[in-house]
Amino acid sequence: MWDGIIIGISTAFSPINLLAVFLGCFAGTFIGLLPGLGPISAIALMIPITYGLDPATGMILMAGVYYGAIFGGSTSSILINAPGVAGTVASSFDGYPLAKSGYAGKALALAAYASFIGGTVATFLLLLFAPILAKVSLSFQSSDYFMLMVLGLTTIAAFSGKGNYLKAAMMTIFGLMLSTVGTDLSTGVERYTFGSIDLLDGISFLLLAMASFALAEALHNILIPVKETNDSSTTVCDLKITKEEFKEVAPTIGRSSLLGFFVGILPGAGATIASFLSYGVERNLASDEEKEKFGKGSLRGLAAPESANNAACSGSFVPLLTLGIPGSGTTAIMLGALISYGVQPGPRLFVDHPQVFWSVIISMYIGNMVLLIMNLPLIPYIAKLLTVPRPILIPLILFFSLIGVYLVSFNNIDLYIMVFIALFALILRLLDFPIAPMLLGFILGKPIEDNLYRALLANEGSVSFLWERPITLTIFLLTIAVVVTPILRLRKGNN
Repeated sequence: MWDGIIIGISTAFSPINLLAVFLGCFAGTFIGLLPGLGPISAIALMIPITYGLDPATGMILMAGVYYGAIFGGSTSSILINAPGVAGTVASSFDGYPLAKSGYAGKALALAAYASFIGGTVATFLLLLFAPILAKVSLSFQSSDYFMLMVLGLTTIAAFSGKGNYLKAAMMTIFGLMLSTVGTDLSTGVERYTFGSIDLLDGISFLLLAMASFALAEALHNILIPVKETNDSSTTVCDLKITKEEFKEVAPTIGRSSLLGFFVGILPGAGATIASFLSYGVERNLASDEEKEKFGKGSLRGLAAPESANNAACSGSFVPLLTLGIPGSGTTAIMLGALISYGVQPGPRLFVDHPQVFWSVIISMYIGNMVLLIMNLPLIPYIAKLLTVPRPILIPLILFFSLIGVYLVSFNNIDLYIMVFIALFALILRLLDFPIAPMLLGFILGKPIEDNLYRALLANEGSVSFLWERPITLTIFLLTIAVVVTPILRLRKGNN
Protein backbone atom coordinates (compact mmCIF):
# COMPACT_ATOMS: atom_id res chain seq x y z
CA MET A 1 0.00 0.00 0.00
CA TRP A 2 2.73 2.46 1.01
CA ASP A 3 4.72 1.62 -2.13
CA GLY A 4 1.60 2.38 -4.15
CA ILE A 5 1.09 5.70 -2.35
CA ILE A 6 4.68 6.72 -3.13
CA ILE A 7 4.10 5.82 -6.80
CA GLY A 8 0.88 7.83 -6.73
CA ILE A 9 2.59 10.89 -5.23
CA SER A 10 5.41 10.84 -7.80
CA THR A 11 2.89 10.42 -10.64
CA ALA A 12 0.40 13.03 -9.41
CA PHE A 13 3.09 15.67 -8.80
CA SER A 14 4.59 15.39 -12.29
CA PRO A 15 4.26 18.68 -14.24
CA ILE A 16 1.84 17.28 -16.84
CA ASN A 17 -0.47 15.84 -14.17
CA LEU A 18 -0.40 19.02 -12.06
CA LEU A 19 -1.41 20.91 -15.21
CA ALA A 20 -4.19 18.32 -15.81
CA VAL A 21 -5.50 18.87 -12.26
CA PHE A 22 -5.57 22.64 -12.72
CA LEU A 23 -7.23 22.52 -16.15
CA GLY A 24 -9.78 19.97 -14.97
CA CYS A 25 -10.69 22.00 -11.88
CA PHE A 26 -10.94 25.23 -13.88
CA ALA A 27 -13.10 23.66 -16.60
CA GLY A 28 -15.25 21.87 -14.03
CA THR A 29 -15.85 25.04 -12.01
CA PHE A 30 -16.88 26.96 -15.11
CA ILE A 31 -19.20 24.13 -16.23
CA GLY A 32 -20.71 23.93 -12.76
CA LEU A 33 -21.49 27.66 -12.83
CA LEU A 34 -23.70 27.27 -15.91
CA PRO A 35 -27.17 25.99 -15.00
CA GLY A 36 -27.99 22.73 -16.72
CA LEU A 37 -24.50 21.76 -17.89
CA GLY A 38 -23.30 18.91 -15.69
CA PRO A 39 -20.03 16.98 -15.46
CA ILE A 40 -21.43 14.02 -17.44
CA SER A 41 -21.58 15.95 -20.71
CA ALA A 42 -18.19 17.58 -20.12
CA ILE A 43 -16.43 14.30 -19.35
CA ALA A 44 -18.05 12.58 -22.34
CA LEU A 45 -16.67 15.34 -24.58
CA MET A 46 -13.21 15.02 -23.02
CA ILE A 47 -12.81 11.29 -23.65
CA PRO A 48 -11.61 11.71 -27.28
CA ILE A 49 -9.39 14.63 -26.19
CA THR A 50 -7.61 12.44 -23.63
CA TYR A 51 -6.99 9.49 -25.97
CA GLY A 52 -3.41 10.56 -26.64
CA LEU A 53 -2.63 11.05 -22.95
CA ASP A 54 -1.33 8.60 -20.38
CA PRO A 55 -4.26 6.82 -18.64
CA ALA A 56 -3.30 8.36 -15.29
CA THR A 57 -3.24 11.87 -16.79
CA GLY A 58 -6.56 11.35 -18.56
CA MET A 59 -8.25 10.11 -15.39
CA ILE A 60 -6.78 12.95 -13.31
CA LEU A 61 -8.10 15.48 -15.82
CA MET A 62 -11.61 13.98 -15.80
CA ALA A 63 -11.65 13.62 -12.02
CA GLY A 64 -10.77 17.32 -11.78
CA VAL A 65 -13.72 18.18 -14.00
CA TYR A 66 -16.01 16.01 -11.85
CA TYR A 67 -15.36 17.49 -8.42
CA GLY A 68 -14.70 20.92 -9.93
CA ALA A 69 -18.23 20.94 -11.36
CA ILE A 70 -19.72 19.97 -7.99
CA PHE A 71 -17.57 22.62 -6.30
CA GLY A 72 -18.57 25.32 -8.78
CA GLY A 73 -22.20 24.28 -9.10
CA SER A 74 -22.95 25.70 -5.67
CA THR A 75 -22.27 29.24 -6.90
CA SER A 76 -25.33 29.51 -9.15
CA SER A 77 -27.40 27.69 -6.50
CA ILE A 78 -26.46 30.26 -3.88
CA LEU A 79 -26.61 33.42 -5.99
CA ILE A 80 -29.59 32.93 -8.30
CA ASN A 81 -31.28 29.74 -7.00
CA ALA A 82 -30.39 27.96 -10.24
CA PRO A 83 -28.49 24.74 -9.38
CA GLY A 84 -25.56 24.28 -11.73
CA VAL A 85 -25.57 20.51 -11.19
CA ALA A 86 -28.00 18.15 -9.48
CA GLY A 87 -25.67 17.60 -6.53
CA THR A 88 -25.93 21.26 -5.49
CA VAL A 89 -29.73 21.54 -5.36
CA ALA A 90 -29.76 21.18 -1.56
CA SER A 91 -27.20 23.99 -1.28
CA SER A 92 -29.80 26.45 -2.55
CA PHE A 93 -32.18 25.75 0.37
CA ASP A 94 -30.17 27.97 2.73
CA GLY A 95 -27.49 29.40 0.44
CA TYR A 96 -29.96 31.46 -1.61
CA PRO A 97 -31.72 32.96 1.46
CA LEU A 98 -28.28 33.92 2.81
CA ALA A 99 -27.44 35.64 -0.48
CA LYS A 100 -30.77 37.49 -0.52
CA SER A 101 -30.07 38.68 3.03
CA GLY A 102 -26.82 40.33 1.96
CA TYR A 103 -24.44 37.52 2.98
CA ALA A 104 -23.55 36.19 -0.47
CA GLY A 105 -19.82 36.48 0.19
CA LYS A 106 -20.08 34.62 3.48
CA ALA A 107 -22.27 31.93 1.90
CA LEU A 108 -19.84 31.37 -1.00
CA ALA A 109 -16.86 31.32 1.36
CA LEU A 110 -18.54 28.82 3.69
CA ALA A 111 -19.45 26.66 0.68
CA ALA A 112 -15.80 26.74 -0.45
CA TYR A 113 -14.45 25.79 2.98
CA ALA A 114 -17.05 23.08 3.55
CA SER A 115 -16.42 21.62 0.09
CA PHE A 116 -12.67 21.62 0.70
CA ILE A 117 -12.95 19.91 4.09
CA GLY A 118 -15.48 17.38 2.81
CA GLY A 119 -13.30 16.51 -0.17
CA THR A 120 -10.16 16.31 1.98
CA VAL A 121 -11.73 14.02 4.58
CA ALA A 122 -13.05 11.73 1.84
CA THR A 123 -9.67 11.68 0.07
CA PHE A 124 -7.84 10.52 3.19
CA LEU A 125 -10.50 7.88 3.89
CA LEU A 126 -10.22 6.72 0.29
CA LEU A 127 -6.43 6.65 0.55
CA LEU A 128 -6.38 4.55 3.72
CA PHE A 129 -9.38 2.27 3.41
CA ALA A 130 -10.26 1.87 -0.28
CA PRO A 131 -9.88 -1.95 -0.46
CA ILE A 132 -11.80 -2.47 2.82
CA LEU A 133 -14.53 -0.03 1.80
CA ALA A 134 -14.92 -1.88 -1.48
CA LYS A 135 -15.87 -5.01 0.47
CA VAL A 136 -18.36 -2.99 2.56
CA SER A 137 -19.89 -1.55 -0.61
CA LEU A 138 -20.14 -5.01 -2.15
CA SER A 139 -21.89 -6.42 0.94
CA PHE A 140 -24.94 -4.19 0.39
CA GLN A 141 -27.83 -5.94 -1.33
CA SER A 142 -31.12 -4.72 -2.77
CA SER A 143 -32.97 -5.05 0.55
CA ASP A 144 -30.33 -2.88 2.26
CA TYR A 145 -30.54 -0.23 -0.44
CA PHE A 146 -34.34 -0.26 -0.22
CA MET A 147 -34.38 0.40 3.52
CA LEU A 148 -31.61 3.00 3.20
CA MET A 149 -33.72 4.94 0.69
CA VAL A 150 -36.81 4.61 2.91
CA LEU A 151 -34.72 6.00 5.77
CA GLY A 152 -33.90 8.91 3.49
CA LEU A 153 -37.62 9.56 2.98
CA THR A 154 -38.07 9.97 6.74
CA THR A 155 -36.07 13.20 6.53
CA ILE A 156 -39.03 15.02 4.93
CA ALA A 157 -39.55 16.82 8.24
CA ALA A 158 -36.25 18.56 7.54
CA PHE A 159 -37.79 20.27 4.51
CA SER A 160 -40.98 21.44 6.16
CA GLY A 161 -41.58 24.59 8.14
CA LYS A 162 -43.35 24.63 11.48
CA GLY A 163 -46.83 23.15 11.10
CA ASN A 164 -46.21 22.19 7.47
CA TYR A 165 -45.35 18.52 7.96
CA LEU A 166 -48.52 17.32 6.22
CA LYS A 167 -47.80 19.57 3.24
CA ALA A 168 -44.22 18.24 3.10
CA ALA A 169 -45.51 14.66 3.17
CA MET A 170 -47.96 15.41 0.33
CA MET A 171 -45.16 16.92 -1.76
CA THR A 172 -42.95 13.89 -1.10
CA ILE A 173 -45.72 11.58 -2.32
CA PHE A 174 -46.14 13.79 -5.39
CA GLY A 175 -42.40 13.46 -6.08
CA LEU A 176 -42.67 9.67 -5.76
CA MET A 177 -45.53 9.74 -8.27
CA LEU A 178 -43.50 11.80 -10.76
CA SER A 179 -40.63 9.30 -10.50
CA THR A 180 -42.90 6.55 -11.90
CA VAL A 181 -43.42 8.36 -15.21
CA GLY A 182 -41.69 6.55 -18.07
CA THR A 183 -40.73 2.96 -18.87
CA ASP A 184 -40.35 0.59 -15.93
CA LEU A 185 -36.92 -0.93 -16.55
CA SER A 186 -37.78 -4.01 -14.47
CA THR A 187 -40.82 -5.04 -16.51
CA GLY A 188 -40.63 -2.90 -19.66
CA VAL A 189 -44.13 -1.50 -19.03
CA GLU A 190 -44.89 2.11 -20.05
CA ARG A 191 -46.45 4.16 -17.25
CA TYR A 192 -48.16 7.54 -17.46
CA THR A 193 -46.59 8.34 -20.83
CA PHE A 194 -50.02 9.08 -22.44
CA GLY A 195 -48.73 7.62 -25.70
CA SER A 196 -45.92 10.18 -25.98
CA ILE A 197 -42.48 8.84 -26.92
CA ASP A 198 -40.95 11.91 -25.27
CA LEU A 199 -41.99 10.57 -21.85
CA LEU A 200 -40.64 7.05 -22.34
CA ASP A 201 -37.44 7.95 -20.47
CA GLY A 202 -39.35 9.73 -17.72
CA ILE A 203 -38.79 13.24 -16.39
CA SER A 204 -35.21 14.42 -15.93
CA PHE A 205 -34.23 15.36 -12.39
CA LEU A 206 -32.28 18.33 -13.74
CA LEU A 207 -35.40 19.52 -15.59
CA LEU A 208 -37.50 19.18 -12.43
CA ALA A 209 -34.93 20.98 -10.27
CA MET A 210 -34.38 23.84 -12.72
CA ALA A 211 -38.12 24.28 -13.29
CA SER A 212 -39.16 24.20 -9.63
CA PHE A 213 -36.33 26.41 -8.37
CA ALA A 214 -34.67 28.65 -10.97
CA LEU A 215 -37.60 29.13 -13.35
CA ALA A 216 -40.21 29.31 -10.58
CA GLU A 217 -38.05 31.82 -8.68
CA ALA A 218 -37.76 34.04 -11.75
CA LEU A 219 -41.53 33.88 -12.34
CA HIS A 220 -42.16 34.64 -8.67
CA ASN A 221 -39.97 37.74 -8.91
CA ILE A 222 -41.92 38.86 -11.98
CA LEU A 223 -45.28 38.26 -10.29
CA ILE A 224 -44.26 39.72 -6.93
CA PRO A 225 -41.39 42.18 -7.51
CA VAL A 226 -38.91 42.45 -4.65
CA LYS A 227 -37.90 45.96 -3.71
CA GLU A 228 -34.13 46.22 -4.03
CA THR A 229 -32.16 47.70 -1.18
CA ASN A 230 -28.51 48.57 -0.92
CA ASP A 231 -28.12 46.29 2.10
CA SER A 232 -29.21 43.14 0.26
CA SER A 233 -27.59 43.85 -3.10
CA THR A 234 -24.21 45.41 -2.48
CA THR A 235 -22.91 43.96 0.82
CA VAL A 236 -21.51 40.88 -0.80
CA CYS A 237 -17.77 40.98 -0.20
CA ASP A 238 -17.63 39.94 3.47
CA LEU A 239 -15.94 36.53 3.35
CA LYS A 240 -15.14 36.32 7.05
CA ILE A 241 -16.31 33.26 8.98
CA THR A 242 -16.14 34.12 12.68
CA LYS A 243 -14.86 31.72 15.34
CA GLU A 244 -18.39 31.30 16.71
CA GLU A 245 -19.75 30.49 13.25
CA PHE A 246 -16.94 28.01 12.60
CA LYS A 247 -17.59 26.28 15.94
CA GLU A 248 -21.24 26.08 14.97
CA VAL A 249 -20.65 24.43 11.59
CA ALA A 250 -17.54 22.33 12.39
CA PRO A 251 -19.46 19.31 13.78
CA THR A 252 -21.90 19.57 10.86
CA ILE A 253 -19.08 19.51 8.32
CA GLY A 254 -17.48 16.52 10.05
CA ARG A 255 -20.69 14.48 10.19
CA SER A 256 -21.75 15.40 6.67
CA SER A 257 -18.31 14.58 5.24
CA LEU A 258 -18.45 11.07 6.71
CA LEU A 259 -22.09 10.56 5.69
CA GLY A 260 -21.44 11.86 2.17
CA PHE A 261 -18.41 9.62 1.73
CA PHE A 262 -20.18 6.45 2.85
CA VAL A 263 -23.22 7.24 0.69
CA GLY A 264 -20.85 7.88 -2.21
CA ILE A 265 -19.21 4.46 -1.97
CA LEU A 266 -22.59 2.77 -2.49
CA PRO A 267 -23.04 2.11 -6.23
CA GLY A 268 -25.83 4.23 -7.66
CA ALA A 269 -26.21 6.60 -4.70
CA GLY A 270 -24.11 9.65 -5.67
CA ALA A 271 -23.68 13.25 -4.55
CA THR A 272 -27.32 14.29 -4.95
CA ILE A 273 -28.70 11.71 -2.52
CA ALA A 274 -25.79 12.38 -0.15
CA SER A 275 -26.51 16.12 -0.06
CA PHE A 276 -30.25 15.64 0.59
CA LEU A 277 -29.63 13.06 3.31
CA SER A 278 -27.01 15.18 5.08
CA TYR A 279 -29.31 18.21 5.02
CA GLY A 280 -32.13 16.16 6.51
CA VAL A 281 -29.93 14.63 9.19
CA GLU A 282 -28.56 18.00 10.30
CA ARG A 283 -31.98 19.58 10.47
CA ASN A 284 -33.30 16.68 12.56
CA LEU A 285 -30.29 16.91 14.90
CA ALA A 286 -30.67 20.67 15.37
CA SER A 287 -32.31 22.28 18.38
CA ASP A 288 -35.83 23.66 18.05
CA GLU A 289 -34.43 27.19 17.79
CA GLU A 290 -31.93 26.21 15.11
CA LYS A 291 -34.55 24.25 13.14
CA GLU A 292 -36.44 27.49 12.58
CA LYS A 293 -33.42 28.88 10.70
CA PHE A 294 -33.26 26.02 8.20
CA GLY A 295 -34.57 27.14 4.84
CA LYS A 296 -34.16 30.78 5.85
CA GLY A 297 -30.38 31.12 5.81
CA SER A 298 -28.89 28.59 8.24
CA LEU A 299 -25.12 28.20 8.08
CA ARG A 300 -25.46 24.56 9.10
CA GLY A 301 -28.05 24.07 6.36
CA LEU A 302 -25.50 25.24 3.78
CA ALA A 303 -22.43 23.52 5.22
CA ALA A 304 -24.10 20.08 5.38
CA PRO A 305 -24.88 19.51 1.67
CA GLU A 306 -21.72 21.28 0.51
CA SER A 307 -19.39 19.02 2.49
CA ALA A 308 -21.49 15.92 1.73
CA ASN A 309 -21.64 16.31 -2.05
CA ASN A 310 -17.88 16.74 -2.43
CA ALA A 311 -17.19 13.85 -0.07
CA ALA A 312 -19.60 11.70 -2.10
CA CYS A 313 -17.71 12.55 -5.29
CA SER A 314 -14.53 11.11 -3.82
CA GLY A 315 -16.44 8.18 -2.33
CA SER A 316 -17.91 7.24 -5.71
CA PHE A 317 -14.38 6.39 -6.90
CA VAL A 318 -14.26 3.45 -4.46
CA PRO A 319 -16.62 1.14 -6.43
CA LEU A 320 -15.26 2.51 -9.72
CA LEU A 321 -11.59 1.82 -9.06
CA THR A 322 -11.79 -1.24 -6.81
CA LEU A 323 -14.81 -3.10 -8.25
CA GLY A 324 -15.26 -1.67 -11.74
CA ILE A 325 -18.80 -0.62 -10.74
CA PRO A 326 -19.77 3.02 -11.42
CA GLY A 327 -21.11 4.81 -8.34
CA SER A 328 -22.88 7.51 -10.37
CA GLY A 329 -23.69 8.55 -13.93
CA THR A 330 -20.46 10.52 -14.13
CA THR A 331 -18.28 7.64 -12.97
CA ALA A 332 -20.07 5.41 -15.51
CA ILE A 333 -18.64 7.64 -18.24
CA MET A 334 -15.24 7.45 -16.56
CA LEU A 335 -15.49 3.65 -16.45
CA GLY A 336 -15.91 3.66 -20.22
CA ALA A 337 -12.89 5.95 -20.53
CA LEU A 338 -10.74 3.63 -18.40
CA ILE A 339 -11.69 0.64 -20.53
CA SER A 340 -10.96 2.61 -23.71
CA TYR A 341 -7.45 3.27 -22.33
CA GLY A 342 -6.94 -0.48 -22.02
CA VAL A 343 -7.13 -0.35 -18.22
CA GLN A 344 -9.54 -2.80 -16.59
CA PRO A 345 -10.84 -1.43 -13.27
CA GLY A 346 -11.43 -3.94 -10.53
CA PRO A 347 -9.77 -5.66 -7.57
CA ARG A 348 -6.44 -5.95 -9.40
CA LEU A 349 -6.26 -2.34 -10.57
CA PHE A 350 -3.99 -1.18 -7.74
CA VAL A 351 -1.71 -4.17 -8.48
CA ASP A 352 -1.63 -4.05 -12.29
CA HIS A 353 -1.85 -0.24 -12.68
CA PRO A 354 -0.80 1.30 -9.34
CA GLN A 355 0.15 4.61 -10.99
CA VAL A 356 -3.47 5.06 -12.17
CA PHE A 357 -5.12 3.94 -8.94
CA TRP A 358 -3.02 5.91 -6.46
CA SER A 359 -2.33 9.01 -8.59
CA VAL A 360 -6.06 9.63 -9.08
CA ILE A 361 -6.57 9.50 -5.30
CA ILE A 362 -3.57 11.75 -4.56
CA SER A 363 -4.69 14.21 -7.24
CA MET A 364 -8.04 14.63 -5.45
CA TYR A 365 -6.34 16.37 -2.53
CA ILE A 366 -4.30 18.52 -4.92
CA GLY A 367 -7.51 19.35 -6.78
CA ASN A 368 -9.30 20.41 -3.60
CA MET A 369 -6.39 22.72 -2.76
CA VAL A 370 -6.47 24.17 -6.29
CA LEU A 371 -10.24 24.74 -6.10
CA LEU A 372 -9.98 26.52 -2.75
CA ILE A 373 -7.06 28.73 -3.80
CA MET A 374 -8.64 29.46 -7.19
CA ASN A 375 -12.18 30.21 -5.98
CA LEU A 376 -11.69 32.24 -2.78
CA PRO A 377 -10.10 35.29 -4.50
CA LEU A 378 -12.89 35.26 -7.11
CA ILE A 379 -15.77 35.26 -4.59
CA PRO A 380 -16.08 39.07 -4.26
CA TYR A 381 -16.31 39.37 -8.04
CA ILE A 382 -18.68 36.41 -8.50
CA ALA A 383 -20.92 37.71 -5.71
CA LYS A 384 -21.31 41.01 -7.56
CA LEU A 385 -23.75 39.11 -9.76
CA LEU A 386 -26.34 40.08 -7.17
CA THR A 387 -25.81 43.75 -7.99
CA VAL A 388 -27.06 43.20 -11.55
CA PRO A 389 -30.45 44.95 -11.86
CA ARG A 390 -33.35 42.51 -11.67
CA PRO A 391 -34.79 43.55 -15.08
CA ILE A 392 -31.53 42.22 -16.54
CA LEU A 393 -30.90 39.32 -14.13
CA ILE A 394 -34.34 37.69 -14.41
CA PRO A 395 -34.23 37.33 -18.24
CA LEU A 396 -30.72 35.87 -17.89
CA ILE A 397 -31.98 33.31 -15.36
CA LEU A 398 -34.85 32.41 -17.70
CA PHE A 399 -32.47 32.08 -20.65
CA PHE A 400 -29.85 29.93 -18.89
CA SER A 401 -32.50 27.73 -17.26
CA LEU A 402 -34.24 26.96 -20.54
CA ILE A 403 -31.11 26.66 -22.67
CA GLY A 404 -29.39 24.52 -20.01
CA VAL A 405 -32.17 21.93 -20.05
CA TYR A 406 -32.45 22.06 -23.85
CA LEU A 407 -28.71 21.40 -24.30
CA VAL A 408 -29.03 18.19 -22.29
CA SER A 409 -31.77 16.60 -24.43
CA PHE A 410 -32.20 18.84 -27.51
CA ASN A 411 -35.93 18.17 -27.15
CA ASN A 412 -38.52 20.95 -27.42
CA ILE A 413 -41.02 18.93 -25.37
CA ASP A 414 -38.71 19.25 -22.36
CA LEU A 415 -39.09 23.03 -22.53
CA TYR A 416 -42.91 22.76 -22.51
CA ILE A 417 -42.78 20.34 -19.56
CA MET A 418 -40.36 22.64 -17.78
CA VAL A 419 -42.60 25.70 -18.15
CA PHE A 420 -45.65 23.70 -16.99
CA ILE A 421 -43.80 22.41 -13.90
CA ALA A 422 -42.51 25.92 -13.16
CA LEU A 423 -46.03 27.36 -13.24
CA PHE A 424 -47.29 24.53 -11.04
CA ALA A 425 -44.39 25.04 -8.61
CA LEU A 426 -45.17 28.76 -8.50
CA ILE A 427 -48.77 28.04 -7.51
CA LEU A 428 -47.61 25.59 -4.83
CA ARG A 429 -45.13 28.16 -3.54
CA LEU A 430 -47.86 30.80 -3.28
CA LEU A 431 -49.92 28.27 -1.29
CA ASP A 432 -46.96 27.77 1.06
CA PHE A 433 -46.16 24.21 -0.04
CA PRO A 434 -42.44 23.29 0.34
CA ILE A 435 -40.85 22.29 -2.99
CA ALA A 436 -37.79 20.44 -1.65
CA PRO A 437 -39.74 17.34 -0.46
CA MET A 438 -40.97 16.85 -4.02
CA LEU A 439 -37.39 16.63 -5.25
CA LEU A 440 -36.49 14.28 -2.39
CA GLY A 441 -39.39 11.97 -3.30
CA PHE A 442 -38.50 12.13 -6.99
CA ILE A 443 -34.83 11.29 -6.54
CA LEU A 444 -35.47 8.43 -4.09
CA GLY A 445 -38.53 7.05 -5.90
CA LYS A 446 -36.69 5.11 -8.60
CA PRO A 447 -34.08 3.49 -6.29
CA ILE A 448 -36.80 2.53 -3.81
CA GLU A 449 -38.94 0.90 -6.50
CA ASP A 450 -36.09 -0.91 -8.26
CA ASN A 451 -34.53 -2.28 -5.08
CA LEU A 452 -37.90 -3.32 -3.62
CA TYR A 453 -38.67 -5.20 -6.84
CA ARG A 454 -35.31 -7.04 -6.76
CA ALA A 455 -35.60 -7.79 -3.03
CA LEU A 456 -39.10 -9.26 -3.47
CA LEU A 457 -37.93 -11.23 -6.50
CA ALA A 458 -35.02 -12.69 -4.55
CA ASN A 459 -37.33 -13.62 -1.64
CA GLU A 460 -40.11 -15.06 -3.84
CA GLY A 461 -42.50 -12.24 -3.00
CA SER A 462 -41.98 -12.43 0.76
CA VAL A 463 -41.17 -9.34 2.88
CA SER A 464 -39.09 -11.45 5.23
CA PHE A 465 -36.00 -9.71 3.85
CA LEU A 466 -36.80 -6.87 6.27
CA TRP A 467 -35.60 -8.93 9.24
CA GLU A 468 -33.53 -11.74 7.72
CA ARG A 469 -30.46 -9.64 6.88
CA PRO A 470 -28.71 -7.89 9.80
CA ILE A 471 -27.93 -4.75 7.75
CA THR A 472 -31.53 -4.44 6.54
CA LEU A 473 -32.91 -5.06 10.03
CA THR A 474 -30.60 -2.44 11.55
CA ILE A 475 -31.66 0.21 9.02
CA PHE A 476 -35.32 -0.85 9.45
CA LEU A 477 -35.15 -0.35 13.23
CA LEU A 478 -33.36 2.97 12.76
CA THR A 479 -36.12 4.11 10.37
CA ILE A 480 -38.80 3.20 12.92
CA ALA A 481 -36.88 5.12 15.60
CA VAL A 482 -36.63 8.19 13.37
CA VAL A 483 -40.39 8.11 12.69
CA VAL A 484 -41.53 7.34 16.24
CA THR A 485 -39.22 9.70 18.19
CA PRO A 486 -40.79 12.99 16.99
CA ILE A 487 -44.30 11.57 17.65
CA LEU A 488 -43.37 10.64 21.22
CA ARG A 489 -41.72 14.02 21.73
CA LEU A 490 -44.86 15.78 20.47
CA ARG A 491 -47.13 13.74 22.77
CA LYS A 492 -44.83 14.43 25.71
CA GLY A 493 -44.97 18.15 24.92
CA ASN A 494 -48.79 18.10 24.79
CA ASN A 495 -48.95 16.36 28.13
